[in-house]
Amino acid sequence: MSPSSKLPRHTPDPAPAGPLKDIRIVDLSRLVAGNMVTHALGDFGADVIKVERPGKGDDLRNWRVDGHSNFWKLYGRNKRSLALDIRAGQGKDILIRLLRTADVMVENFVPGTLEEWGLGPDALQAINPKLVIVRVSGWGQTGPYAKRPGFGTLVEAMSGFAYMNGFPDKPPALPPLALADMIAGLYGAYAVMVALREVERGGRGQVIDLSLFEPILSIIGSEAQTARITGEAPLRNGNQSTHTAPRNVYKCSDGRYVAMSGSMQSMAERIFDTIGMPELKTDPRFRTNDDRVDHRDELDAIIGGFIGAKTQEENLALFEAAGVTVGPICTIADLMTHPYVIGREVIVEVPDADLGSIPMPNIVPRLSGTPGAIRRAAPKVGQDNEEILAELARLEAKAAE
Repeated sequence: MSPSSKLPRHTPDPAPAGPLKDIRIVDLSRLVAGNMVTHALGDFGADVIKVERPGKGDDLRNWRVDGHSNFWKLYGRNKRSLALDIRAGQGKDILIRLLRTADVMVENFVPGTLEEWGLGPDALQAINPKLVIVRVSGWGQTGPYAKRPGFGTLVEAMSGFAYMNGFPDKPPALPPLALADMIAGLYGAYAVMVALREVERGGRGQVIDLSLFEPILSIIGSEAQTARITGEAPLRNGNQSTHTAPRNVYKCSDGRYVAMSGSMQSMAERIFDTIGMPELKTDPRFRTNDDRVDHRDELDAIIGGFIGAKTQEENLALFEAAGVTVGPICTIADLMTHPYVIGREVIVEVPDADLGSIPMPNIVPRLSGTPGAIRRAAPKVGQDNEEILAELARLEAKAAE
């Protein structure tokens, strides 16, 4: 940890069991989406057993910055690692034994792979009828693209997200992070809880068919209605909105930026008062939201001229005092020292064997009665083999009594 860091320090503590402490998840997935499913559940106490290739581990470990597996350090937290070759022989037998004791299994192989190994859903639920099976793939287990490899980049492109993202005079822009995987992972964690609730009520386990494509499409789904109404796909608008104005990012005199949103009529009128131009409230170009959307470039020029004459600090002080919805454009470096982030403990310092300590997002969301916790750091490949196999033997012996 940097000596000047003011981030709250959280030391992993195995004591908090968490509300999902009785849920065992066997995670066979690689990279982001499956890890996001189990990351979200592991933070609230689920026992996540990460089954990895001996000597290699999850491919997410290979996403490195200056030689450090920073992605794994975050999304591997609160998990145990079992190094196992599951394709045949003893490794496959151990996996089957483990799944008999599990509540959930997560995998993201190309559809049909598990069936080729004799580990399809029918076979698995024959040995454990209550097992919830999460099958992550790019395009889903059914349909004409089922057998195609699916990566987040392809999904972000085909879903319409990239076409909408960016500026009208620039090419479509992919997100600078694994957005499709992250969204799918959150949907997957939610679906697991729904399926487990059905098991609690006496039902059977089921298959969760989780594509990367459908979740990201769901967050832009209203654009399908817009296309139907207008007869054309909405073009990229940069930081502007297709349905409200003003809404944009504005440059300040010191080269920094603020973001502003006047999505409500009362807020737009407050902005006009604050910039000293109350007459805009009755200007035919800006009187209603529809008027403002139709003339948003003219409106942005007026607001941008006002903001551009002041520093970011001056703009924030002025607009915040007036109750206008304005905020700074922050870098991640800004957030590391931001009073909100520090005061609410949004990012915390966690001890790390390689770097001394590392910053990472705290538990999301916050539950008042059964909060999540950082119980253990991300494991090394096969770190927990002995513990997990001994535990499995004890469970099997108990079941045989």
